[in-house]
Amino acid sequence: MYNVPNYKAKNEQEILGFISAYPFVQITGVNEVGKPVATQIPVLVERREDDLYIIGHMMKNTDHCKAFQKNSNVLSVFTGPNAYVSASWCVNSNKGSTWNYMSVHAEGKISFFEGEKLVSLMKSFTLLHENGNENSPTIYDNLPENYTNKWMSYITGFEIKIEHLDTVFKLSQGLDQESYLNVIAELEKKGGMNSFLASEMRKRIAQ
Repeated sequence: MYNVPNYKAKNEQEILGFISAYPFVQITGVNEVGKPVATQIPVLVERREDDLYIIGHMMKNTDHCKAFQKNSNVLSVFTGPNAYVSASWCVNSNKGSTWNYMSVHAEGKISFFEGEKLVSLMKSFTLLHENGNENSPTIYDNLPENYTNKWMSYITGFEIKIEHLDTVFKLSQGLDQESYLNVIAELEKKGGMNSFLASEMRKRIAQ
C-alpha cells in the first residue's frame, strides 16, 4: 500500500464510516499452488468487543471459495471514489498531474459457516439493504420457502477477523488552499464519481 502519513485516515471512526459507505469489497488471496484469486462481494462489518469482523456470503464451488478454504489469509480492499486531478487546476501548474482516491485495506483470516448462522446473516443482510422494510417481498423472511431451500445450499457464509487495517485517502493534501478549492470546483464541474470525491474533499477543508 502507498505509505504516506498525510494520506492516512485520522481515526477508526473515519475508517468505519468509509467502509459503511462503500461496502462492496474485493477479497483476494492465493490458492495452494500460489495462483491469485479474487472476488467482489457486498459485506457487513461487525464489532465484537475490541475486534472487527467482515461478514458476508459467497457462492460455493468457485475458484476463490476453494482457494480461501485451503489458504485462509486474505486481503479485503474497500474502494471509494477516485478521479484524475489535473495540475492545471493548481496555482502552480508546472508539475505532474495526479489521481485522487480513497481505499481501505483489511488483512485477516477467513472462516466459513452454514446452517442457522447463515440464515441469520441473510435475514440481517436483506433487511439492511431493503432499508428495514419488513414488508419488502425480497427480504429473507418473505421469500418463498422453496426458493430459499434451493438457493441457500449454493452459498456459504464467511467471516474475516481483521488483523490489520491500513488506508490511503489521497485527497490533494499538501496543496495550498486556493489550489485545493480549485480542485474541488473542477471535480464538481465534471460530475459523476468526481462529485463524490469533491464532497469528501469538502469535508476536509478545515484540515
